[in-house]
Amino acid sequence: MIQVREVRKSYGPLVAVDGVSFEVRRGETFGLLGPNGAGKTTLLHLIAGALTPDAGRISLAGADDPTRPEVRRNLGVAPQALAIYENLTGEENVTFIGRLYGLRGASLREAVARALELVGLTERRRDLASAYSGGMKRRVNLACALVHDPPVVLLDEPTAGVDPQSRNHLLENIQALVRRGRTVLYTTHYMEEAQKLCDRVGVMDHGKLLALDSVDGLLAAHGGRSVLEVELEAERRRFETDAPVNELLALAGRGEKVRSFRVDRPDLEAVFLNLTGRRLRD
Repeated sequence: MIQVREVRKSYGPLVAVDGVSFEVRRGETFGLLGPNGAGKTTLLHLIAGALTPDAGRISLAGADDPTRPEVRRNLGVAPQALAIYENLTGEENVTFIGRLYGLRGASLREAVARALELVGLTERRRDLASAYSGGMKRRVNLACALVHDPPVVLLDEPTAGVDPQSRNHLLENIQALVRRGRTVLYTTHYMEEAQKLCDRVGVMDHGKLLALDSVDGLLAAHGGRSVLEVELEAERRRFETDAPVNELLALAGRGEKVRSFRVDRPDLEAVFLNLTGRRLRD
């Protein structure tokens, strides 16, 4: 559904996207991770047709060049910066976007009602967006992206700055989209979200795609070893190991009495830090 081939984009001397290639399969949730300034948002703008690549090719649902309106109709985009009008109601916001996609009459009313119901805003649809909480504004943002029922949805940090309840609701919305066969490309700084939602994950930094695999594949290749902490009768010990169970059996075989133990297995955050480094980014 999304094909990116050797795409490059520069701003003067700054190379924001540097020869990136990948594809997203139909019905897949594809996560894109990276530090601030890694090139993720620029790449999403290129896929959405808001920017034109300096080199390379992008296709959506088999059609090249997402700057063309007929290709862009396959997309729904929920940007990180909220794209809603606060002096309109939630319903008016979604209706306006639906009209931009050519919906009219009963089809428009049904599409707006369906999108608002999906994000849980039916009862508050006639309230001004300025009266919404941060989480509700995020949900209107998502409804605007979905009103025309696109086969491909781009979500840029969709849960940024929202409370746990709103965040959980948004994640459930995304899972519901995938169950309906939609293809989702998802950027986030929340590693547990990507680990929970995504079929595959790409890690970007300095404009390049450093790694791409399933979560399990990334953990195996870049996560590092498990850490086993054991409390014995006389001391505590710490092991870095690929086989914590074998270490415990070895301790027992040597007559050590294990009072308690804890295993910390590598997660997606470990993968992220191992690939992009631990230095602070401004």
